[in-house]
Amino acid sequence: MEILVAGSHGFIGTALLARLRDAGHDVRVLVRRPASGPAEVSWDPARGRLDPAALAGVDAVVDLAGTNPGTRPLTAARKRDVVASRVDTAGLLARTIAGLDGPRPALLQASGIGAYGDRGETELDEREPLGTTFFAEVVRQWEEATAPAREAGARVVLLRTGVVLGRGGGALRPLWPVLRAGLGGRLGSGRQFWPWITLHDEVRAIEHLLTADVAGPVNLVTRADRNADVVAALAGALGRPAVVPVPAFALRLALRDFASEVLGSVRAVPAVLDASGFVPEHADLETAARWTAGSA
Repeated sequence: MEILVAGSHGFIGTALLARLRDAGHDVRVLVRRPASGPAEVSWDPARGRLDPAALAGVDAVVDLAGTNPGTRPLTAARKRDVVASRVDTAGLLARTIAGLDGPRPALLQASGIGAYGDRGETELDEREPLGTTFFAEVVRQWEEATAPAREAGARVVLLRTGVVLGRGGGALRPLWPVLRAGLGGRLGSGRQFWPWITLHDEVRAIEHLLTADVAGPVNLVTRADRNADVVAALAGALGRPAVVPVPAFALRLALRDFASEVLGSVRAVPAVLDASGFVPEHADLETAARWTAGSA
C-alpha cells in the first residue's frame, strides 16, 4: 500500500513507521519544513498548506499529529495549542482528501479514549456519547474536523487510543523512573479504570485498520484494569514494589486539567476492534507489563 503518515516522529508514529516499512509498504511522511527527499512531503497545517498532488495514488493517510498535552502545564494558551494542533492537521487532511478528483484514500485519524470522560464502572463501547471534560471536548472538535473527508465518501477511522504501554515513552514516561526506584504506587484511589494497549499492539491494530472493513470510532485498547493493578503489574515486571501512593490532591495541583486523564475512570472495551477480527498479542496485564518492562 501507499501510505502517508503525519506525526511520524512521535512515540506511536516512530514505531508505526518501522512496522509499515518492514511489512513492505510504500510510506511517506509529512514534515513541516522543506522536503529532503521523495519519502517526505512538506506541509503547513497552521496556514492550511498541503499540495493535493501529494495524495494522488495514496491508499491511506494516518494522522497521528498533535501537541502532547502532558509535557507542560495546561495554561489557557497551552489548551489552545492542544486543540489547534489537532484540528488544524485533521481538518487540512480531511479537506484535501475531500477535494480530490480521483479515488480518495482512507483517513485513519488519531483520537483519544478521553472522549468519554470520567464514567466510573460503566463499560464503554464506541456507541457511548462523548463526555464533558476538557479532553472530551478536544476529541469532539478533533473528530468533527474529519467531516469533509467522510462526507465526500472517504473511509474515516477515528483511533480512540488508550494508555499506550511501551518502553521509553508515551503517557507513562514520567512514571518509569519512579517505578524503577521502587517509589511507585497507585494514583489517587487507584480504583479508576485505565484502558491500556501495548505499543506493539497499537501499531498492529493501526496496520490492521488500514484494510479492515471499519469506519467511525474505534477504541484502540486491549482491556481496562484498575490503576492500582496497572501500576503494580508494571512495578512487578521491574522487580520493584508499588506501595507509595500519590494523593489525588497532589496530582490535581501538579497536573491541573490533565489530572482528569489520570484520575478519571474510563472502562473502555474494544468492541469494534474485536468484531473486526483483531487479536492482541499482549492480551492480559501481566504479559503486557513484562513486554513493556523489557523482561518478556
